[in-house]
Amino acid sequence: MMDGKMQDALNGQLNAELYSAYLYLSMESYFESKDLSGFANWMRVQAQEELAHAMKFYDYIIQRGGKITLSQVNGPPADWESPLVVFKHVYEHEQNVTSLINQLVNLAIALSDHATNNFLQWFVAEQVEEEESANAVLQKIKIMGEAPGGIFMLDSELAKRVFTPPVQTK
Repeated sequence: MMDGKMQDALNGQLNAELYSAYLYLSMESYFESKDLSGFANWMRVQAQEELAHAMKFYDYIIQRGGKITLSQVNGPPADWESPLVVFKHVYEHEQNVTSLINQLVNLAIALSDHATNNFLQWFVAEQVEEEESANAVLQKIKIMGEAPGGIFMLDSELAKRVFTPPVQTK
């Protein structure tokens, strides 16, 4: 059985991952409305990843004998000025999620909860990948500036991204 503070914090992260999925679905819709189906695909894959992350937290809480507490998920923004602004938002959001994961690790260490610390290490590594992926697209958009041909080439590249479910631990 895990400590109550840890359970509450993990439930908070579970809900944060659900918000992330909402955010990326909203971004997908934005890109669909701009006829940028490759960008939309990137966001759909991102939303699927966030839902998978949420389920990893869900399963872990259950596995440790904890209680799931789902809270209201706030609605994300629905419109952005440009693909550049969207990916700035994505990168900042992933940096925030990294901070949340780091706080969970710090709590697990403070509580000497070695099992949870071990569980969280997957997310520590995952966040390095998440930030790198978002920043890579952001940097490409910055380099191309306002060149519409560049956006369409990047759209074609982003259309190739596929969802690969994480290995289940349960």
